Amino acid sequence: MPSIRAEDPGTPDAIELTDELSAALAAITGDSGRASLAPDDVRVARSRFVVARDADGHPIGCAAIRPLGDGVAEIKRMYARPGNPSTGSALLAFLESEATALGYRAPWLETRIVNHRAVGFYSARGYRVIPNYGRYAGRADAVRLAKQLAPPPGSPPPGSVPAIAHGPIRNARRACAKVELVSDCRH
Repeated sequence: MPSIRAEDPGTPDAIELTDELSAALAAITGDSGRASLAPDDVRVARSRFVVARDADGHPIGCAAIRPLGDGVAEIKRMYARPGNPSTGSALLAFLESEATALGYRAPWLETRIVNHRAVGFYSARGYRVIPNYGRYAGRADAVRLAKQLAPPPGSPPPGSVPAIAHGPIRNARRACAKVELVSDCRH
């Protein structure tokens, strides 16, 4: 199991990992995804950039969350180096735990429909398709996924926070149905 901790996105290890992610995304989708997150986006309150390391301390993955809206965190720059099984799952579990601790009720993310590995990865972990919005509204090549988190102990009862509305997105649902599940992820 990798060790995961918060790090600044400007460290050499973080830059190396995000560069690898950008190259992988460009090969899969034709877009590196660099424009969707600036390092300062995860240097604000209620955000995290994290790096996963193997037993020898080598960086093997990264991920981030940032505020998106009331009670919603956005997952960004999720990456696990090939050959490191379970790193993606460990990173996602860590982010979900951090999101809950920071008071978020739901993590949302966007990926491209052609990124079948990422769509399958998140779908297998309880994420569901929601309507695209903002810069992704009306884009048939993008899919939004979300998951409702369990509230931390002592928080307001369910129902006091709006639930995620699962909307039909024909192409995204079709893509989710075709996905082969894998143990790592590239988002």
